Amino acid sequence: MNTQTNIIEQVWKEHIFQGDWIRTDNITKDIKNPATGETISSVQFASIDDVNRSVEIAVEAQKTWKNTTFEVRAKILRKAAQLFEENIQTFIDWNVQECGSTLLKAGWEANACIEQLYMASSMPMSASGEIFPSSIPGKTNVWQRVPLGVVGVISPWNFPLLLSIRSIAPALAMGNSVILKPSEFSNITGGALLAWLFHNAGLAAGNFQVLSGESQIGEALVGHPQVNMISFTGSTGVGKKIAETCAKQLKKCALELGGNNAMIICEDADLDIAVNNAVWGTFLHQGQICMQTGRHLVHRSVADAYIQKLKDKAIALKVGDPSHPETQLGPLINASQHEKVCQIVENAVAQGAILECGGRGENLFFHPAVVTHIQKEDPIFTDEIFGPVAPVLIFDDISEAIEIVNASKYGLAVAIHTQRTAWAFELAKEIKSGMIHINDQTVNNEYHVPFGGMGESGYGGRFGGPANFDEFSQRQWVSILDKGIQYPL
Repeated sequence: MNTQTNIIEQVWKEHIFQGDWIRTDNITKDIKNPATGETISSVQFASIDDVNRSVEIAVEAQKTWKNTTFEVRAKILRKAAQLFEENIQTFIDWNVQECGSTLLKAGWEANACIEQLYMASSMPMSASGEIFPSSIPGKTNVWQRVPLGVVGVISPWNFPLLLSIRSIAPALAMGNSVILKPSEFSNITGGALLAWLFHNAGLAAGNFQVLSGESQIGEALVGHPQVNMISFTGSTGVGKKIAETCAKQLKKCALELGGNNAMIICEDADLDIAVNNAVWGTFLHQGQICMQTGRHLVHRSVADAYIQKLKDKAIALKVGDPSHPETQLGPLINASQHEKVCQIVENAVAQGAILECGGRGENLFFHPAVVTHIQKEDPIFTDEIFGPVAPVLIFDDISEAIEIVNASKYGLAVAIHTQRTAWAFELAKEIKSGMIHINDQTVNNEYHVPFGGMGESGYGGRFGGPANFDEFSQRQWVSILDKGIQYPL
């Protein structure tokens, strides 16, 4: 561990971060390693009073922050990127031991965060508005972006760094203050380390705060009338509740929710490439990704070969302690999630499905599973599993496959494997999904490209690239007349 973060660890065990480290006598939460069950640290939880106080602090801090020059905001975000890079191993180590990430996944996530921070650092110096013509001589119409105010970010445990920073960084860049509520399963990786990062990057106190806690802390943040926007990544069920609360206050919310993403394997697909993609899309981070390939639709003519290749690859994957370099799948995040995945697979088998390989392991481990002979109505195929499970369904005609894909309540990502790329591009228009990837897999994220889903996978908003400007600001029309005019009344 980096010396600086060893020192700061003694602080987060006794303090909450409200722009500065504030000592409290609140509840202490033990942090356990999901691979070993070992207690590795502890963190202070916030109270409802702390939420109210943090909002007050953020409102006041934002009054100054919104008027800082673009050079100042850009410099702080660049400094955060540099600090992250200098301390990258610390972020990786905590992601591995707190969240069960493998070294491969944790390293990828850390480098993605650095890219996100650098990309956000360019936002403050971009054009802040547009000029529209007027029918009135001498009048100028300016349509400009202005900050929202206080932005609440509620982030998940599966990618606790990236899915926090993708909202925090652009929100700060646009002149907002931010209060982060990390998942209770990633309080350090997705919370305390980010407090350390932005504090040491020179961000003025109060413009970024971290409040750890259980669901009532998130609910208080969402319901607070002076929090002007909520950015949430997590389950569809929780997202619906957040949307309802925000709607009652006419508060903006950006929601990236669940998914049950399909990969369509056509009769002319390159099966070796398709299976390689399927293994990555299905089993990366133990399948605990909203974009996970959760449904495999395979043309009957290639189904036997595809299933055999997928099974062979799954069996060869190494499951174990994620801190070991050779490990490819670590543990599931907690006992509840482990039992959920086990029950879904075991119930499917009890109803006639065939478990080709994998299944329940010891403690929180689950071996990558391939499940065949399922029906399109089976929960193992219709529900988001959030585990390393590949349910395979056979189709005979592409129209049948599209109908099955579109029947899902989700609409996050779909992959199509075929040699007919122009045909697949046209086919994409018929698919209800926010993202379509041809000859690739569903776990895709390029930070300059807007990202988001349809149906119960999202709420119309998008993260990334140009979408960040409008997502984390609001528009204001200012008209200017050098000399006032006379109206006829």
